[in-house]
Amino acid sequence: MKLTQTTVNDLLAQLGPADGYMYLPGDLDPQALADLLADRYGAPRTLVLDGFADPTIDDSSGASLLAPFGDRAVKIRAWAYGNQWVGTGTARDDEGVGRPMLVVAQRQVPELLAVAPDEYGNVDWIERLIRITGWTQPAQRPDVHWAKVESRLGTALPTDYKRMVQTFGEGAFDAYLSLNQEPWTSLKEDGLLIWAGTEHEDVYCWRADGDDPDRWPVVVRSFDGQDDVRFEYQTAQFVCRILLDPHHPFTMARYFDTHWFMNYEEGD
Repeated sequence: MKLTQTTVNDLLAQLGPADGYMYLPGDLDPQALADLLADRYGAPRTLVLDGFADPTIDDSSGASLLAPFGDRAVKIRAWAYGNQWVGTGTARDDEGVGRPMLVVAQRQVPELLAVAPDEYGNVDWIERLIRITGWTQPAQRPDVHWAKVESRLGTALPTDYKRMVQTFGEGAFDAYLSLNQEPWTSLKEDGLLIWAGTEHEDVYCWRADGDDPDRWPVVVRSFDGQDDVRFEYQTAQFVCRILLDPHHPFTMARYFDTHWFMNYEEGD
């Protein structure tokens, strides 16, 4: 069976949006299918390896993908994508023969309690972002040497941004908002440092005013002749709000009911 992204589209279309699975032809290379899915969805999480399921797996990290196979799963890797879990690997069929398979399941992120404006200062926005995206991977870049980065840039950086990079690593929220691994300085002459951008050529910056980077406002610059738009809140809060608030001027909530982070590095 020849594998291409078109083949993957056809297989997923056969399964549809509800829970479902299929065994695939025996000559199909499960790793090749996993590589194609990783190109599309980012780094996977391994749910089952050599027949042993990760004991930490729960409904928030793709446990529903294991349901069709019971103890017959040999290896399953999984991706969170919008309102769906997608998994592939190998499992034994009813006759005990190990076969490549593809499985999907509906994904629900627990509804988050609204935060009153007067409580914003008490919210851990990184933890909230982890819950919004259903992030289950370990910290991707826990050993970033921020002192060297800040020395090279000539400025300290916001704490929540540094935590975001350490937690999620290289990738994009909803496969759309790309997180810079260190700020770009191409707008430094305008007093701006760029920490993220989108495929629509919007760039997300800080107005680097004052000595306390944790108080820097977020500024969005679009390359369509529009004026810069300034927001008086911090980086992680900004991301949470554009993911969840359908009325935010740069919202992503109009396009996705659930959200995820597409990591570009190879996962476990």
